[in-house]
Amino acid sequence: MVRTFVEKEIMPVQHDLEQADEYPESIVRQMKELGLFGLAIPEAFGGGGVDFKTYALCIEEICRGWMSIAGVINTHFIAAYMIDQYGNDEQKQRYLPRMATGEYHFAYSMSEPGAGSDVQAIRTRAKKDGDDYVINGEKMWVTNGQRSTHVAVLVKTDPDATPAHRGMSCFLAAKGDGLVVSKKIPKLGYKGVETTALSFEEYRVAAADLLGGVEGQGFKQMMSGVEVGRINVAARGVGVARRAFEEAIKYSQERQSMGKPIAQHQAIQFYLANMFTKIEAAHLLTMAAAEKKDRGERVDLEAGMAKLFASETCFEVATDAMRVFGGYGYSKEYPVEQLYRDAPLLMIGEGTSEIQRMIIARRLLELYKNK
Repeated sequence: MVRTFVEKEIMPVQHDLEQADEYPESIVRQMKELGLFGLAIPEAFGGGGVDFKTYALCIEEICRGWMSIAGVINTHFIAAYMIDQYGNDEQKQRYLPRMATGEYHFAYSMSEPGAGSDVQAIRTRAKKDGDDYVINGEKMWVTNGQRSTHVAVLVKTDPDATPAHRGMSCFLAAKGDGLVVSKKIPKLGYKGVETTALSFEEYRVAAADLLGGVEGQGFKQMMSGVEVGRINVAARGVGVARRAFEEAIKYSQERQSMGKPIAQHQAIQFYLANMFTKIEAAHLLTMAAAEKKDRGERVDLEAGMAKLFASETCFEVATDAMRVFGGYGYSKEYPVEQLYRDAPLLMIGEGTSEIQRMIIARRLLELYKNK
């Protein structure tokens, strides 16, 4: 179903939408009708209840069509996962059925102007005031910040806590007075889906919207969500890379040089062989991480490896595809230049490649500690 939807509804229109940086209203509406907003939400709450492996495969297919579409639902899936895992019964009943239909559309926000990889350095503060909390602060790099109905936002409820993560909490914040989209951030790629800054100015949120109902759990909740996000980003990398490869191998059989298709030249064959081999390796790493997550096991190592390898592979494959296309790869006439612009985001979002290497190494030192 997803592949058919991508090839019939996304691929024919994505180029014009991407070039215009236009939000894909019609595609998003069809995704809601198909149930894609509830894909990974449990069936008990009206969702599709698919496992992480199926979820990752769907993201791969969507990103073959246009990576920005995955951005529309990724933050939504992370928030749904967090609510399902950590929300109380009332929160699950209130949010998940409406998220499954797309009536509620969630963004997800940790980063701030002065805090990216160093999450514990965030400064956005929530103070208790009767039955509410009052939030003040600035958030950055919020995908779906403009069109979402809600934001799962990480704040400090105890700024004096040591270590800092013990004073961090997550709120399920509905759009309303005091929550302002302060700017839309222009980007190299990842067009069509908005990325914004958010400003919380004396924003009031009910204590009932503190995820799980207990302060100090936000860092753990968000990091668990990011783990899901890393599987998503790995799947995105595979999907974008696969599209780049498909475009390159098709073009190489059509483009003539020195009396024969360039696909018959050994130099081009080497590019194609390397591209496909790396894509398949990235796919297998992603599936391994998703399958382990489905078993309920710890996957920080596997998700980190998949995210690192798939995102780096995506950029390498997009670059090699441009080499196969030559001058035409630099032209907006073909999709390769867009894939080349989209790919770098994956080496940054949900933790940079450098952060992934730190996570991988720390886990390896635990597993292989000298006795």
